[in-house]
Amino acid sequence: MSTESRLVVKPKSESDVYHRITPESANWEYLSFEAREMALNETWEWDTQENELVIVLLSGNFKVESDKENWETLNGRTNVFNGVAHTLYLPSGTKFTLTATSDALDIAYGWCKSDGDFEAKFVTPRETPVVIFGGDNATRQFNDLVPPGFGCHSIVVREVYTPSGNWSSFPAHKHDERILAEDGTVLEPIQEETYFYKFQKPEAYAIQQVYTKDRSLDEIARPRHNDVVMIPRGFHPVVAEHGFHCYYLNFLAGTDQCLANTTDPDHEWIYDSWTSKDKRLPLVTAEMNK
Repeated sequence: MSTESRLVVKPKSESDVYHRITPESANWEYLSFEAREMALNETWEWDTQENELVIVLLSGNFKVESDKENWETLNGRTNVFNGVAHTLYLPSGTKFTLTATSDALDIAYGWCKSDGDFEAKFVTPRETPVVIFGGDNATRQFNDLVPPGFGCHSIVVREVYTPSGNWSSFPAHKHDERILAEDGTVLEPIQEETYFYKFQKPEAYAIQQVYTKDRSLDEIARPRHNDVVMIPRGFHPVVAEHGFHCYYLNFLAGTDQCLANTTDPDHEWIYDSWTSKDKRLPLVTAEMNK
């Protein structure tokens, strides 16, 4: 008899906010995450206070009025497999009202404390960097929504498309201890991370391992549509079920605004083994946004 990994958070069907993860609920220090569905003309008011916040459009359209500036999406995707995200970064001390301008608006957002003075930024699909990374059956697509060097305190956001049967977040890597080079370059930060999954069909799933080298943490998760897997520490590779493409949205927050990491030494050799790229990629492009 299988048991669900304690790192998997299932969506709440009884609330418009169908995910809520906080440092208290996750038993970690930096990152908070929510996902919310809204009906046409429904509003959400918030004050970021001492936090920086990133809102990612999963489907639908919205407008935001704030004490910094106003923004509106006009070509939001119908779902995550039909285009690239719009991304809104709001710095600390921002009061705003978000209004759904379509029915069935679906958004995800993450936040963490910020001690810097940063500018609000609205990033459209056509402005979003797209990277095809890896090789062979570990090829996947990164849409870098809030990449390193974005101009924020510590949050990083990326959406990842893994084709049917492929491996992702692989070779396995971790970011749970701060390691600096002699010149001060961050070789590995401390970062907490959420994997928010979506699939094209309800029967689809991925398999994710979360483990430390000493196996004090060693779990296998089977996330399905709208599940979140929390990564408090350790290595965390993913594989997409054969027959179903896999989407996940990563929020990371911690000591540094970067994507440095340490590869599992047992997997280092894999980087040099790839001979080709998966021709199915990219799975989505900004041209798909209507």
